[in-house]
Amino acid sequence: MTVEAEKFKTLISKGVYDVTVESERGSFSSALRWFFLLVVVAILFLLELCLGSVMVPVGDIVKSLLDPARADERWREIITVFRLPRTITAAFAGAGLGIAGLKMQTLFRNPLAGPYVLGISSGASLGVAILVLSAWNLGLPAVFSKTALLGNISIVVASIIGAGIAFSVVIAFSRKVQHSVTLLIIGLMIGYISNAFVEVLLQFAAEHQMQRFITWTFGSFGGVTWVQLKVFVPTVTMGLFLAVVMMKPLNALLLGEGYARSMGVNVQRTRILLISGSSLLAGGVTAFCGPVAFIGIAVPHLCRLIFRTSDHRILVPAVILMGAILAMTADLISQVPGSKIVLPLNAVTSIIGAPVVIWVILKRRQGLEV
Repeated sequence: MTVEAEKFKTLISKGVYDVTVESERGSFSSALRWFFLLVVVAILFLLELCLGSVMVPVGDIVKSLLDPARADERWREIITVFRLPRTITAAFAGAGLGIAGLKMQTLFRNPLAGPYVLGISSGASLGVAILVLSAWNLGLPAVFSKTALLGNISIVVASIIGAGIAFSVVIAFSRKVQHSVTLLIIGLMIGYISNAFVEVLLQFAAEHQMQRFITWTFGSFGGVTWVQLKVFVPTVTMGLFLAVVMMKPLNALLLGEGYARSMGVNVQRTRILLISGSSLLAGGVTAFCGPVAFIGIAVPHLCRLIFRTSDHRILVPAVILMGAILAMTADLISQVPGSKIVLPLNAVTSIIGAPVVIWVILKRRQGLEV
C-alpha cells in the first residue's frame, strides 16, 4: 500500500491525477466547462431532431413536441416516431457505456479497460444470440418482437447475464495477472471466444435470422421503439444511479484494494456492485443498440482531459454528459444528413475512439498513467 501511495503522489505531482473537487476551488473555468457540456448536449439533441435524410424546421420540431395537434402531420411523425426515440437512445446509451468504461478503468486501474475491449459487449451479444436464435428455432419469434414488452425484458436479461459472466471471467483472470496489457489480451480472447460461439449459433439459423442478427452487430441507435424505451431507459437509469451512489468507494479504489479496505470500504461488496452496475449498463445498451465500440473507453479519458481530475464526484456526471455528446455526435455523422446513406455506427465510433486509445498508449510510453 505504501508503494501505491508513493506512486499516486508522484502522479499527482505530474498533474496526471487530481482528486480535489472542482466546486471547492470556486473555479470560474470549471463552471464554464460544465456550462459548455450542457450547451453542447442541448445543441446536439436539437440537431439530432432537425437533421437527417430531410431537414425538419426548428419551428415544426417545437410544435411536434409541445403542441402536436397544431403540428404538420408529416413532420410530427418523423420527429415522434423516428428521431426522438433515436436521440433519447443515443443519449442514454452514450452515458451508460461511458460510465461502464469509467468503472472498469477504476476497478482494474487500467486506462485501456472498457466494455468493448474487455469482451463484456461480446458476452452480452452471446447472451442475446442464444436467446433470440433459440426463440426462433422453438417457434417463439415474439421474443424478438419490438412490440412485445416481455420479449424486450427477456433480451435485456439475457444480455446482462452474458455481460456479467464475461465480466466475472475477466475479474477472475485479473487476480492471476498483474500486467495491464496481459489483461487486455485476455479480454480480447474472451471477446473472440464469445464471437466464435455466436458464429457457430448462426450456422444453425435461417438466412433471414442471420442477416438480422449481423445487422444488429453493426450497432445502431435508430432501431429502438417507444415500447423498447420503456425497458431501456429504466435499465440504464438504474445503472447510472448505482454509479452515483458509489462515487466515494470508486475514489478509494484509485489507490488499490488495500487502501480502500483501510478507508473502511467493503471491497467485496463494492466489486459485486461494480460488476452488477457495469453489466447492467453494458448489457442493457448492447441488447438494443448492438455492441457499440470505443465509447466506453474514450469518454472517461476525454473527461479527465477536460477537468484534469480523477475524482469520481466530478467524473461521474461529466462522463454522463460527455457520453451523451459523443454518442449523439457519432449517430449524427452516421446518418449522413442530407442523404439517404446510413453508415454503420461502429465504423463512426471507431474513427472517433481509436485516436483516443492511441493517445493513451503514447502517454503510457512517456511513463504516465492517464
